[in-house]
Amino acid sequence: MSQHYQHDVLVIGSGAAGLTLALTLPEHLRIAVLSKGDLANGSTYWAQGGVAAVLDDADTVESHVADTLNAGGGLCREDAVRFTVEHSREAIQWLIEQGVPFTRDEEQDREDGGFEFHLTREGGHSHRRIIHAADATGAAIFNTLLQQTRKRANIELQEQRVAVDLITERKLGLQGERCVGAYVLNRNSGEVDTYHARFVILATGGAAKVYLYTSNPDGASGDGIAMAWRAGCRVGNLEFNQFHPTCLYHPQAKSFLVTEALRGEGAHLKLPNGERFMARFDAREELAPRDIVARAIDHEMKRLGVDCVYLDISHQPAEFVKAHFPTVYERCLQFGIDITRQPIPVVPAAHYTCGGVVVDRHGHTDVPGLYAIGETSFTGLHGANRMASNSLLECFVYARSAVEDIVAQLDRVPMPQNLPTWDASQVTDSDEDVIIAHNWDELRRFMWDYVGIVRTNKRLQRAQHRVRLLLDEIDEFYSNYKVSRDLIELRNLAQVAELMIESAMLRRESRGLHYTLDYPDMLPEAHDTILAPPTYAG
Repeated sequence: MSQHYQHDVLVIGSGAAGLTLALTLPEHLRIAVLSKGDLANGSTYWAQGGVAAVLDDADTVESHVADTLNAGGGLCREDAVRFTVEHSREAIQWLIEQGVPFTRDEEQDREDGGFEFHLTREGGHSHRRIIHAADATGAAIFNTLLQQTRKRANIELQEQRVAVDLITERKLGLQGERCVGAYVLNRNSGEVDTYHARFVILATGGAAKVYLYTSNPDGASGDGIAMAWRAGCRVGNLEFNQFHPTCLYHPQAKSFLVTEALRGEGAHLKLPNGERFMARFDAREELAPRDIVARAIDHEMKRLGVDCVYLDISHQPAEFVKAHFPTVYERCLQFGIDITRQPIPVVPAAHYTCGGVVVDRHGHTDVPGLYAIGETSFTGLHGANRMASNSLLECFVYARSAVEDIVAQLDRVPMPQNLPTWDASQVTDSDEDVIIAHNWDELRRFMWDYVGIVRTNKRLQRAQHRVRLLLDEIDEFYSNYKVSRDLIELRNLAQVAELMIESAMLRRESRGLHYTLDYPDMLPEAHDTILAPPTYAG
């Protein structure tokens, strides 16, 4: 039997953004944090590189801002960039206070007053400003925040909960537009439960699973973006999907990202014959921004007809490599690759969704009571290309800023009452789940082929035609059968794919991560691509 729950704050998503927000909220509030699988299944846990922040005396806010604007292809919102960078040091200090075990700089003499943690450098950065925990920063941050969250009696962590849709006053036929809760599938009971909440936060991550090859875990299916769109929120810049240049190429290595920090510490990209090639594409060579490196690799693979290129750090001392990159070293060793002696076979893979749900600097969406933070959101920070390690920083800064906005409204937002129970009376159990699997595979394949690293008008038109046919099939299936995690994710992923395709068709230029053979030049003026749903009340 389905259940009703009441919380002051409902957080959908249990990664860096969601846990930071839950921990920063006042302890008298009742908070639910939902994870659609196990708590550690999100992208945060698998992040390797680190968090970009202005921490060293030789670095400046202006330098970090300038690097981000440069990497963003002229499309970053400077106010969002400056807001994020200016709050970077305090966000890192908060993480240190929570107990995150960042790697310390053993060579730093404490008496000289220098920064006590080791900082590395990644593509697009002009200074060493990436604070990290070896090469498993995401796991260190996630485990620390989870441990702190479990100490808080007011925070309820719920696993195996898949959000189906948001509940708004408009959907209920009431006066107003406020988000008042969500319908959530409990995978343990098979029932769809009703969650009443004064504030709802979408911290569900991105949509890189829309592509056949991705560095993301299976849950990166654009749930928050799709739910927000259906609730009446605008989305922005969804044509900009970042492809990480270096994912391990091995038939058994599913979604394993080889951190950009290897290139920051001197690793070289090479062709199968051992020749380096990045100098032909950018003077910064391996330290060029990710879009340039990914396109260069894609170009060389297609030019030569090869399955991968190679990332080589074997010229560095073996002990240095093992100490700085223990996760990559151990993982590659499992596949018979000793990175202290051999190059790593790598390919580009979908990695990060730069666009998302349009929000202000407090993470507030177009729907009152609904917030989006982290990769789900479009803050304007990333522009046409996300600079390495700015994404985790965005999670912390905007989660903490959203808390300020929520606290300011507490006294005037009552608990929603009498929300209707999910109606499953007109649906039956599916005996055709093969349709879901087939549609899922078809969607990811044509998105990879037609809406990938290099695009054309014809490819985008084909993709648009295919996705609309899929959406019709999915809607019919959704209307007649009981919901499952696979069906919910497929529905959301197809919706976000359509928005990505539409956004790409509207951008008639090549800028940052969006590269099209039909419009290879960049226009003199930069404009965001903002889409509004039919229900947008704007």
